[in-house]
Amino acid sequence: MSLVWRDQLSVGNQVIDSDHKNLIEIINKIEQSLAKKDIKNLSIALKDLHRYAQEHFDREEFIAKTAGYARVLHLHESHKKLQEKLDQLMGEIGKMEQNWSSDKAEHIAQFVHDWFINHVIKEDLLMKSVLQQHSYYFDPRT
Repeated sequence: MSLVWRDQLSVGNQVIDSDHKNLIEIINKIEQSLAKKDIKNLSIALKDLHRYAQEHFDREEFIAKTAGYARVLHLHESHKKLQEKLDQLMGEIGKMEQNWSSDKAEHIAQFVHDWFINHVIKEDLLMKSVLQQHSYYFDPRT
């Protein structure tokens, strides 16, 4: 059940949309590792997700703040909770070793899908109207 980018996921900013597409790629690697029961690549992909998500969250919060989004503090708190959930999942994986069960693999796949969807749909799309007041290529970092 790989994630696929859809235009409905666009928040109206090229930098953030590009980050979200990269997050989808990483999540799909996690799913592939689960299907192959490849604990080594699963661990690598989860670490990549954790690292890239933090970089993305930092970029996203900066863009939101600069664009004039009023709920940046709420966004920051949401990001913090998402990273904590990801930390918890990584701890579970660390204990899993070679004890694979289809239920556990399904739980992990569902978790990362929900993690991404909740981030984009429940939080990021709330910024769309503010971000659309700027060019799609708005990037205050440059």
